Amino acid sequence: MLSSIVIHRWRFCVNNEKGINRASKTIHRSQEWAGCFVPTLSFGFRQMTPIPNVNIASSEFKTNPFPFYARLRSEAPVYRTILPDKRNAWLITRYQDAVVLLKDDRFRKDRTKSHKQPWMPRMFKPLMRNMLDLDAPDHTRLRGLVHTVFTPRLIESLRQRVQNLTDELLNHLQNQRQMDLIRDYALQIPTTIIAEMLGIPVKDRLKFHRWSSAGVSSSASRFGILKAIPHIVALIRYIRSLVKARRLKPEDDLISALVRVEEAGDQLSEDELLAMIVLLLVAGHETTVNLIGNGALALLENPNQLSRLRDDPTLIKSGIEELLRHSGPLETTTERYPREDTSIAGVLIPRGELVFAVLASANRDDQQFKDADRLDLGREPNPHIAFGQGVHYCLGAPLARLEGQIAISTLLRRMSGLKLAIPPRGLRWRRGLVPRGLEALPVEFSRCS
Repeated sequence: MLSSIVIHRWRFCVNNEKGINRASKTIHRSQEWAGCFVPTLSFGFRQMTPIPNVNIASSEFKTNPFPFYARLRSEAPVYRTILPDKRNAWLITRYQDAVVLLKDDRFRKDRTKSHKQPWMPRMFKPLMRNMLDLDAPDHTRLRGLVHTVFTPRLIESLRQRVQNLTDELLNHLQNQRQMDLIRDYALQIPTTIIAEMLGIPVKDRLKFHRWSSAGVSSSASRFGILKAIPHIVALIRYIRSLVKARRLKPEDDLISALVRVEEAGDQLSEDELLAMIVLLLVAGHETTVNLIGNGALALLENPNQLSRLRDDPTLIKSGIEELLRHSGPLETTTERYPREDTSIAGVLIPRGELVFAVLASANRDDQQFKDADRLDLGREPNPHIAFGQGVHYCLGAPLARLEGQIAISTLLRRMSGLKLAIPPRGLRWRRGLVPRGLEALPVEFSRCS
């Protein structure tokens, strides 16, 4: 995917024009090198092996991105790449640098201030008014409208409903010996819960997942964006019809509450209402589907840890935190753009260029986590950043944690002989920049109690 290899990390590089060493200099974005000569202790030079071209949004790369990110952390922790849609982007791969990026208000979320905005059909522009893509004061105002719905105390009140739902799903599987753990279980739990919270008919939950999945995967290429248009149009029309229905007949749900705020006129515009509902709908289930699916796969690939959790269910809270760190649902954060030329780890990132913190890399950083590639369900402390950091910390984190804890613990408690139904190499991962999740997870089991 990359058209060239850009090396930014070393403090000593050969000056391309004068042939002399320059100390404490960063290669500017206009200099694109296929390699960089770094001094050895004998003051000689060795050429670094070029970092290979990869498509970080491809299904193949998602299968195991960790060796590539380990190399970036070692050789080019602030790395400039080219995305499938031909935009330049910077990947921040080390834990400490990622934390700095996520908390630094020199980086904005508003993509309209970027140098090169991705092409987007005009009809989708209202969706850009969601709080995930906005900065203060708009972000603060919009988040304040819904944050009370996702407090740990209120989310805890959903525990019994989530538990009942997981048991119902497994009850339907009692006479079977195999299932697609994504389609039949992981997907059903968060889509049902967020649909009930918003007031969306449960019969439509798989429909909106199909629409949202197309949108999430569309960032993999320009062709993907075009292919996703009908799905996103259908989603927008569906949400507008729900809003219209709630205006005529309000109910006791989150959409009705947001409609009342929008009608008051001083807190929420019509575009922001649409964007808020779409964001809650998509983010409210996509992350948890991947958490449950990735977590189940990690346990199946680490049977000693699976047995450990089955034998000691009290490990489930620390276990979910470790699954979030080790096999998290998001590979990168969403987009950020520096307000001015800004340095991270000695590398100058020009104003307005696209930047991603790579969560999948930061959470496997050996400088922060001992034996970072090893799954340890009892790991303490575990300061992972799977849900981000700073003012854009994931609003739905308490709900995702609750659903993940109940889904995984109930699965292990009730299913005996759980194992993969196909070889791991046969699994397919979903395309896309930000999320990392499986398309399907076929499993077999000997008994479901």
